[in-house]
Amino acid sequence: MAECLLRKIEVDLVAGRLRTIGKGGKAIDHPITSEMRAILMAEMANPTDFVFTYAAARAKRDKKGQKGHPKGARLPITPSGLKTLWRRAKRPRASGPSLPSDLRFHDLRHDFATKLLRETGNLRLVQRALHHSKIETTTRYAHVLDEEVAAGMEAASKSRKKSRTAG
Repeated sequence: MAECLLRKIEVDLVAGRLRTIGKGGKAIDHPITSEMRAILMAEMANPTDFVFTYAAARAKRDKKGQKGHPKGARLPITPSGLKTLWRRAKRPRASGPSLPSDLRFHDLRHDFATKLLRETGNLRLVQRALHHSKIETTTRYAHVLDEEVAAGMEAASKSRKKSRTAG
C-alpha cells in the first residue's frame, strides 16, 4: 500500500523507472509501462511533492483558527486516506460495480503475479517483478489453475509425439 503513496522525486519519466524503498529499507526499481506513464503524467502537474492527491472537500482551519487550506486544495493521499478509499471501493453500490467485500489490498499482488505468469510462462520474471529474493515466495503468489496444468501436459505430449515421428 505504501508504494501507492509515491513522491514525485521517486518518478523518473525520462528513464521510465520508479525508484522506491521496499521492505527492510531495500531500494526497489520498477519499470514504467505505457499505461502507468499516462497516469503518472496526468498526476505530476499537481502542486504537491506527492504524485497522487485529492481535492479537499471543505476548507480546514487549524486549532488556532488560522486557515489550513481552502476548499478544493490539492492534498496528498495519506495512508489512512488510502485505506478509506479502499473500504469505500468495496461497499456495495446500486449505481455500479464494487469490489468483492472480502478482497484484501494485498490480493492485488497475488492477482498480478498470477496474470504475469500466465502471460509470460516465466516464473523468474514474476520473481523479479515482485522483488522476491526467493523463488519459493513467488510460487506462493503466482497461482496455476488445473486447466493450465492440463493444457501444458497436452502440449508436452504432442511435442513428444512429434519428436518420436520426426526421427
